[in-house]
Amino acid sequence: MHAAAPETRDERPHPASGLRHTARPLAMRPTVLSRLLDVPSLRALRRPVYAAVWAGALVSNVGTWMVTIAVGIHVTRTTGQSAWTGAIAALTYAPAVALSPLGGALADRMDRRLYLTRITLAQMGLAGVLAALAFSDKLSLSALALLCFAAGCATTLAFPAFNALLAELVPAEDLLSALALSSAQFNLGRILGPVVAAVVLEWGGVTWAFALQAVSFCAVLLALTRVPARGAPGAEHAPPLWQGVREGLSTVWTDGTLRGGVGLILGAALLVAPFIGLLPAFALQELGGGAAGTSLLVSTQGAGAVGAALLVGSVTARVGAPRMLSAAAVALGPAALLFWLAPTLRMAAPAVLVLGALYFILINGLQVLCQGRVPRRLQGRVSSLLSAALSGGYAVGVASLGWLGDHVGLRVSAAGAALLFTGLLLLAWQATAGALRATRPGTS
Repeated sequence: MHAAAPETRDERPHPASGLRHTARPLAMRPTVLSRLLDVPSLRALRRPVYAAVWAGALVSNVGTWMVTIAVGIHVTRTTGQSAWTGAIAALTYAPAVALSPLGGALADRMDRRLYLTRITLAQMGLAGVLAALAFSDKLSLSALALLCFAAGCATTLAFPAFNALLAELVPAEDLLSALALSSAQFNLGRILGPVVAAVVLEWGGVTWAFALQAVSFCAVLLALTRVPARGAPGAEHAPPLWQGVREGLSTVWTDGTLRGGVGLILGAALLVAPFIGLLPAFALQELGGGAAGTSLLVSTQGAGAVGAALLVGSVTARVGAPRMLSAAAVALGPAALLFWLAPTLRMAAPAVLVLGALYFILINGLQVLCQGRVPRRLQGRVSSLLSAALSGGYAVGVASLGWLGDHVGLRVSAAGAALLFTGLLLLAWQATAGALRATRPGTS
């Protein structure tokens, strides 16, 4: 063993007071960064490989949200109809209904790093085709819809593997931090993407937005090179592909907590989450905000989610996950109602800030709860079913509310959906409480 180095002291007079002081050794001084990484919500970033994957995904998501804004504004201005805006947004998420269970089964059968690398290359190719069509002035609405659908298929197949990979990169006690930070970087992309979109659309139009998105996928590919190869989880006793899909479905259906989590995500996705895809139509048609107003609302919603991600770990440690989830679920519907009833952009911005925070807390909390209940070999499939409920419900909800918005008004239809979510949640809560009372001894 080496002898410990003697502690060095700085006993020079202080230049202002003339008094002597003793300085702590530099090695013993906690830096601002180290203190930040000790915060429960940020602990996962202490893992270098996780931090690299997180940063790469952030760059890619900035590009994705830049294109989301560009597509929403382009479609709304081209057609002048909320239904078209909602339909194009829905096509990105619709594949999750059918493909999420398949993506989960594949994620549990293959080397997740290699699997994600291949899908990322496919996403880069699709973005390149979109840019090429725009550069050649051949980008029709039908071509845009088809490419959005294909991109949605790739994202759906990647999502379960990405979430399961994150769970591999951190110890179990940092899983909440890892998934919360993953959602935070997604929403940080939601903040930065519109800012970049405003600059790019002003400078080069949608064409350059598509081209820059293709380049942004390079960050993910670079980050994946840092991930060590671990092989396929449970490969030695992996069931046939479709049997694996059925096993995932059975696991969720027979576990009351998993089944309830999927149901709550489905309800929120169907009745509340459409505010995400319909923000351009709401800003342009109801609030008169233009492209700047759209970017403001999208960025503000993302800021709410990022703020929630930074606080959720510490707050959950104090009040407990059940209370945190319950509070977010109860407040989500009223927050959505206040947003849709906001008469001006100034009032809509703080409302969507709160809505974004509550939506993040609920969805992220349910994902952590469900992922933590199953072993590693099932995490991809459980994550895929959560994704199917979230994306499938969102696709139906955003398309339906977009269509209703053209016929009865977007504000009225979306506010009604928020009220319906609140009512259904209260009914489910009463039914659950009644069932629990009936199981207690000595109750009638």
